[in-house]
Amino acid sequence: MPAHDSPVTFFDRSNLPARQILGNLRLVLRDRILDGAVELCGDRIACVHEAPAGEVPAVDGEKDFLLPGLIELHTDNLEKHLLPRSGALWPTMPALLAHDAQLLAAGITTALDAVSLGDLEQESVRTATLDETVQALDRAMRHELLRVDHHLHLRCELCYPQLPQLVSKLIAHPRVRLVSLMDHTPGQRQYRDVEQYRRYYAHTGTTWDDTRFAQLIEERARQQQRYRETHMAFVVEQARTHSAVLASHDDTEHAHVDEARAIGARIAEFPVTLDTARAARAAGLTIVAGAANLVRGGSHSGNVAAIELARADCLDILSSDYVPASLLHGAFLLHHEARWDLPRAIASVTHAPAQALGFADRGEIAPGLRADLVQVRLIDGLPVVRAVWRGGVRLL
Repeated sequence: MPAHDSPVTFFDRSNLPARQILGNLRLVLRDRILDGAVELCGDRIACVHEAPAGEVPAVDGEKDFLLPGLIELHTDNLEKHLLPRSGALWPTMPALLAHDAQLLAAGITTALDAVSLGDLEQESVRTATLDETVQALDRAMRHELLRVDHHLHLRCELCYPQLPQLVSKLIAHPRVRLVSLMDHTPGQRQYRDVEQYRRYYAHTGTTWDDTRFAQLIEERARQQQRYRETHMAFVVEQARTHSAVLASHDDTEHAHVDEARAIGARIAEFPVTLDTARAARAAGLTIVAGAANLVRGGSHSGNVAAIELARADCLDILSSDYVPASLLHGAFLLHHEARWDLPRAIASVTHAPAQALGFADRGEIAPGLRADLVQVRLIDGLPVVRAVWRGGVRLL
């Protein structure tokens, strides 16, 4: 077959009408739900109309909901495509394209792919695929192969010996938007129960006998003592220099929240306890919880339930983490189970992450903003994506 070097773009605007109207919809705006229509002009929202727009719409929404495109600030979903089965590493570009398609089908139009800069276990797929992942993202964007607007979230494992080199290599990448500070040393934070650490790595194919595991715990503690503080200072300085948003991760104690505030973090990702989440709220941090936690009815690792955070007003943003489809589902669960009004619930996956990440051009249905939109219908209470537009182009 002949090779083609010319771009194959999903955003062919040659046939895009100058104006198009999406009508007969229930528009979820920032402060209310409006029965009406949205008028698009090119890649922007031109006008929001109450009731009929006065002309036959290009799209009859059949009374479905119309939401802003969902914004995901921490997705690990690419890892599942890179390693679909233990020991079966998949080619990077096909994995990235499959990941992109899955995000789009979930109604996500902007995503921060969480790439790990280091891992405590050296043979991790995260470290093995880091360079190829970023290179594949660059190639895919150059050839216009992606439908979702992809950015990078650098997950910095503070106790990884080579972390400064990895940060130096990637921090200036134009797609870096968020930097989070990770410390997965067993015995604290998410792994305060060291057996949880052991179980997690067993699922990835890494196991230890009792003697070796006891030695490992001691080694990891020494590693933390040696690297954590100097690495954190370096990462924080680099994030500030390159204007990346800083996030803490898995805060478990008030001291963790105090540290996050002291270094200028603006986001608290996945606080482990309700008490810590309340401390993060008092500190003015934006709180992220897992949508998968919400859908499943609790954390898979024994952390606080997301619904508990929502009911305590200690949740601002949902992240799909490892299940893209959980983001939309989780937002509607905030409405139905936490009794949030629907605009507030939808804002947790649209406006709130846009604000936290500095995206001023998206996150709500309003004139002048990007026409990133999702048409959704409730089927037996489950939100189902029926259509997705990004920049005015229908992609699903």
